[in-house]
Amino acid sequence: MVTEVFTRKYCDPHAVRDEKVEATDVVQFAWEGTVREVDACDECKKEHEARYEPLVDYSRPVKKRRAPKKAAATEETPAPEAASSEE
Repeated sequence: MVTEVFTRKYCDPHAVRDEKVEATDVVQFAWEGTVREVDACDECKKEHEARYEPLVDYSRPVKKRRAPKKAAATEETPAPEAASSEE
């Protein structure tokens, strides 16, 4: 028996409005240090490009991804060297 499985991707912005519009592309963006993506149709992709295109003029490429700041957690726990020198 031969079985075929088809996967359809729908445009995420349209899906929020309970509309089934087939996605033709993926839009990637970064938010608070995390790269995210949205399946989008041609119309929504053009809207995203129009919205973010002005940022390109004064933004800069990122060479290295930034790690989330955990300064508060590391300040509270003493380093192992500091704990052994107090004994």
